[in-house]
Amino acid sequence: MRTITLRRSLVALFAAAISFGAISQAQAETLRIGYQKYGTLVLLKAKGSLEKRLAEQGIDVQWTEFPGGPQLLEGLNVGSIDFGTTGEAPPIFAQAAGADLLYVAHEPPAPRSEAILLPKDSPIQSVKELKGKKIALNKGSNVHYLLVRALEEAGLKYSDIQPVYLPPADARAAFERGSVDAWVIWDPFQAAAEHQLQARTLRDGEGLVANHQFYLAARPYAEQHPQVVQALVEEIRAIGEWTRANSAEATAQVAPLLGLSAEITRNAVERQAYGAQPITPEVVEAQQKIADTFADLKLIPKRLAIREVIWNPPADAKVAQQ
Repeated sequence: MRTITLRRSLVALFAAAISFGAISQAQAETLRIGYQKYGTLVLLKAKGSLEKRLAEQGIDVQWTEFPGGPQLLEGLNVGSIDFGTTGEAPPIFAQAAGADLLYVAHEPPAPRSEAILLPKDSPIQSVKELKGKKIALNKGSNVHYLLVRALEEAGLKYSDIQPVYLPPADARAAFERGSVDAWVIWDPFQAAAEHQLQARTLRDGEGLVANHQFYLAARPYAEQHPQVVQALVEEIRAIGEWTRANSAEATAQVAPLLGLSAEITRNAVERQAYGAQPITPEVVEAQQKIADTFADLKLIPKRLAIREVIWNPPADAKVAQQ
């Protein structure tokens, strides 16, 4: 009887091991991408070209939408996605929190695709007048740095304002009901507020910040699947080039996905920059400056070395330069 029981236990254990192996294999054959309601990944998802390319290698693509960069990188940190895109600040906050990520590529600057917005009837006319005011923003997002820089330009400190940390949907609700005096936000939320709420731009990033978009990968995934990451970046670059040349068609594809009008979507599409490139020393230096600024303001708990989290693919998986 004990022998039969032992055999049954071994069979069950063997079956469980096979099942676990199948699950692991399935996970290994799925590229999990996190995206937001903006940028090139939305266009890539709509086009479907990545799925076709990776299907030849037996790899499926799974897309997960996130409300902002910090939330997306939390997903990457806990292992629910392998790759995603954010603005400048989220990877800095994530690195400071111990996330095992790598910068893979970046888009050219797009400083006008983020801004400090005011209600249409606000009496505020300058950033200096934000002193003591409540300002909504997504903590740790790209607009966090825009706000810091805009305040510096106006001779104000970060401590001179009252930050109200809210994700985009909640921030818009607070902005609409007048619970905050200003809202720092990015496209397409920015374009939607301009058109639907007649929100007024107090200051965008022009001449103030670069507002790079970064493509980031979980370090283990990038190190184990460099060819997949290379293919992904190449497809991102290709769809960016296509969008530059076909903004009207891109708008028509993306508007239904965003649930926004063609006019709003077109504004967001045209303010975005396209052409994914490998991370350069100049971009590392610019990102280091942002990290140092946040450390000085005690917004992150320690100083960081950005150069330590830059993807260096093997020679047979180098992302081609344009």
